[in-house]
Amino acid sequence: MASSSSFHWCVLFVYAILVNVPTTCYGDHDHHVALFVFGDSLFDPGNNNYINTTARANFWPYGETFFKYPTGRSSDGRLITDFIAEYAKLPLIPPYKQPGNHHFINGANFASGGAGALVETNQGLVIDLKTQLRYFKHVERLLRQQLGDKEAKKLLSRAVYLFSIGNNDYVSPFLSNSSFFQSYSREEYVEMVNGNLTAVIKVIIQT
Repeated sequence: MASSSSFHWCVLFVYAILVNVPTTCYGDHDHHVALFVFGDSLFDPGNNNYINTTARANFWPYGETFFKYPTGRSSDGRLITDFIAEYAKLPLIPPYKQPGNHHFINGANFASGGAGALVETNQGLVIDLKTQLRYFKHVERLLRQQLGDKEAKKLLSRAVYLFSIGNNDYVSPFLSNSSFFQSYSREEYVEMVNGNLTAVIKVIIQT
């Protein structure tokens, strides 16, 4: 029988990593703090409604207990990101892909149901983490144009960055039976997932 350590890759799940959280982030009206969200269905407020995919939560009974209609959230009400925004005295952060959403002073939510740290996870059906990072860099440029470099840098350095990603990278290989996933050892595969996530976090830290 294989040792238990050989199966650790099956249950790896990166959840709620907060990067550079300021001690004054909640309830301090002197320092506005934005919230930037990356991830999968646990954090997706409806981005998948605006891409060509069947991976959507836009039907009843989703949303029935709070919004009273499906919003694209995989929940009957709010997500943990909504509660965090409320606690931080921010409005609910809308999907980045929502048409007309050009106001990012309060942050942005790039999460996509079914997404993984690897581009190949549910490829073509989701907004993968690398693409989410590209969207973030676009928001960064917009903020620099709107606020100026100094104020934009201040906002981004104070911001809270929330991640929920990784689960689909380990579920999808078993569902898709893809030759891509089968061409790596367990150790190599874990290193790829962790490496992609680490690379994205490093870019954000250096922003």
